[in-house]
Amino acid sequence: MKERLPVSKQIAYSLGQFGWSLLAGIINTYLVFYYIPTGKSGIQAVIPQIVFFGFLTIIGLITMLGRFFDAITDPWIATLSDRCRSKKGRRISFMQKSAIPFAIFTVLVFWTPVKGESVINAVFLAITLLLFYLFLTMYVTPYFALLSELGHTPEERLNLSTYISVTWFLGFAVASQAPSLWNIFLNMGYSKETSIRIAFSILAFIALIFLLIPVFSIDEKKYCESVPSELKMMDSIKATFKNKEFTVFVVSDLIYWIALTMFQNALLYYITILLDKPEDMLGILLVLLGVGSFIFYVPVNFAAKKLGKKKLMVVAFFIFIIVYVYGFFLGKLPISTTLQAYILVILGSIPMAVFGILPNAVVADIAEYDAQHTGVRREAMFFGTRTFMSKIGQMLSMLVLSSLLLLKRNGSNELGIRLTAAFAAVFCGLGLVFLLMYNEEKIIKGISSKEAKKEKDMNI
Repeated sequence: MKERLPVSKQIAYSLGQFGWSLLAGIINTYLVFYYIPTGKSGIQAVIPQIVFFGFLTIIGLITMLGRFFDAITDPWIATLSDRCRSKKGRRISFMQKSAIPFAIFTVLVFWTPVKGESVINAVFLAITLLLFYLFLTMYVTPYFALLSELGHTPEERLNLSTYISVTWFLGFAVASQAPSLWNIFLNMGYSKETSIRIAFSILAFIALIFLLIPVFSIDEKKYCESVPSELKMMDSIKATFKNKEFTVFVVSDLIYWIALTMFQNALLYYITILLDKPEDMLGILLVLLGVGSFIFYVPVNFAAKKLGKKKLMVVAFFIFIIVYVYGFFLGKLPISTTLQAYILVILGSIPMAVFGILPNAVVADIAEYDAQHTGVRREAMFFGTRTFMSKIGQMLSMLVLSSLLLLKRNGSNELGIRLTAAFAAVFCGLGLVFLLMYNEEKIIKGISSKEAKKEKDMNI
């Protein structure tokens, strides 16, 4: 058995999550806001604001294409990583090669070449977004595969998942401060668009530093059972979906991502339109959401060890449904809009803590169970397939979201904004149904029995 990862290396590993979370947070939070500007935003439209077939927008089509491309590259990158024989290891070599272009294309997504509305800008956006997703996948899929390989027991994998959940929220929280940062440059006399681009460039450079920390501080060969797989991509995908527990769990995860992405991308609209608050309140709320989630990280970690991960996720799904229903009524409640915003954060912090930690730990457990029972280590394919499904969910979410945001009544798209929360609640309910089919007991008992046999053989 390989050496166990010391705490210092666990921290180094988790800091990589901060880097990619910051970059992904920029795209996930501001892409639609930037390219479907409202009258209050002060941003000039740079791509044609036209609709096809009554519901398809250019930004909706581009983001859908990006998510689809992102999704189909997941199993491809996962297979390349699983089969990789690099001296640096199956995972670190991919992370090293992708870090710099990952940061660069995050910024270029917002750096359109032509002033004003232009088809050229739409083409440029499509190309840069596709490349952003390619390098995101090249970093993230091997990164998550390391979680299963660096953690040698369910408890170690749960702890690592907890650490990266902390850095994920920190990265997302820093991304949420972008409005405060771009307002500094706006006050210096720069245009809104230029201020946004400068802010994103600064954040991307910070993210790059963190992306490289695990690359140069973790010796993959020393801590991981790095045995290259011989399976080709399609064979590996088929073998992955033969695992029934993984299949039902990943379908639940897909539906969850539809709901979360829809709500997450509409959050800035909730603040500026439904609650009539300034843009920089987003940063305040997301920091509070992160702090609130941090408070629950340790309890979630302990409760998952005592009660199991599935039970906590079921409860979290119910709370998410309440949060989304509450979001539908924002601005209509008989209390101040500021208090409504804070209540949203308080309600959301508990399920965000649960889903921030446990899904990765569940997939790591399933990957370990599969490796022990088949003799083939395909951790990247399990995580790659999970991210493939989650990105399909995000793709569908962006399509629905962009369509809903165009629904107008009396010149306002308030109705469409409210419907995003209602749709999110419905999808969350569907995700809960599939989660209830997941047999967690089978996975944990299967891992424990194999580990016990291995310990006994070593003692003999």
